[in-house]
Amino acid sequence: MKLRSLFVAFAASAFSVSAFSLDLELSPYKPVRAPISGKLKSVGSDTMLHEMELWAEGFKAFYPSVQIEIEGKGSNTAPPALLSGESQLGPMSRQMTPDEIAAFEAKFGYKPTAVLVAVDALAIYVHKDNPLQCVTMEQIERVFSADPKSGGGKSIHAWGEFGLKGEWADKPIAMYSRNVLSGTYKYFRQNALGGADFKPDVHMESGSEAVVRAVASDASAVGYSGIGYKTDGVRAVPVAASAGKTCYDTSFDSAYTRKYPLARGLYVYLLKSPKAALDTLSGEFVKYILSSDGQTQAKKGGYYPITRNIREHELTRLGLLASAQ
Repeated sequence: MKLRSLFVAFAASAFSVSAFSLDLELSPYKPVRAPISGKLKSVGSDTMLHEMELWAEGFKAFYPSVQIEIEGKGSNTAPPALLSGESQLGPMSRQMTPDEIAAFEAKFGYKPTAVLVAVDALAIYVHKDNPLQCVTMEQIERVFSADPKSGGGKSIHAWGEFGLKGEWADKPIAMYSRNVLSGTYKYFRQNALGGADFKPDVHMESGSEAVVRAVASDASAVGYSGIGYKTDGVRAVPVAASAGKTCYDTSFDSAYTRKYPLARGLYVYLLKSPKAALDTLSGEFVKYILSSDGQTQAKKGGYYPITRNIREHELTRLGLLASAQ
């Protein structure tokens, strides 16, 4: 399977387990003999901030002289940082837009390179005491959207509208979202709200952790954030594609088969000319991320690792496979 089809699969459509092997037996990172030093800067996704920190820590254990600076204010900050030369790495929890890609082509004459580094299930979080067992994509839209197209255009305002009884019936829903700099915000708006605006009373938070923390402290709350930010104070509610369909949780299998409707890829964008090899420092860092060492860190951060199929496609495309064996 071509890498582009893997990207498209996570961005837009379902793919089956039979489409490619879910082989997770990855090779360990093979450090180079010559000492490596230098600086890398990463600017981008807040969702991936902790992950990038774990990868940087693991990589520096091999190369103590390397300096890695990480800034995670949102995926929207990655393209301009790469474009200006401020950073070499642009982690994003969404794919770049056509306009963002066009800006790169206009300046450099080639497109930026996206590397699929992990898989996330964008979770719908409620307070740990909330008894809601399942939510549909239509219901999610009606909760968050200022102009819902489903349900006859009728918004959902109270937990009783989900069928909850007793003290929950009249409890109003408090909504928490990422802010506009976030790739998670843009992904959710496009895939859950059909591109519509959020309700004006949705609380916008600057970080993924802040969304989860707000939901954990408010029994009436609902919010969305990466599965890597799950805590004991919240529950990730299973999601169904539509009414009457099966609800799927945020598990590895549900995410990789796209049965969970809000599964997505996580990416690191690079500037790589098709006429030149990737610089040694960036190349070794990417090889580390895609190794069993790096993907162990991905799991430690709460996300799902890539498969051997994906790793080999990525390394081949970057011209790094032979040196990573």
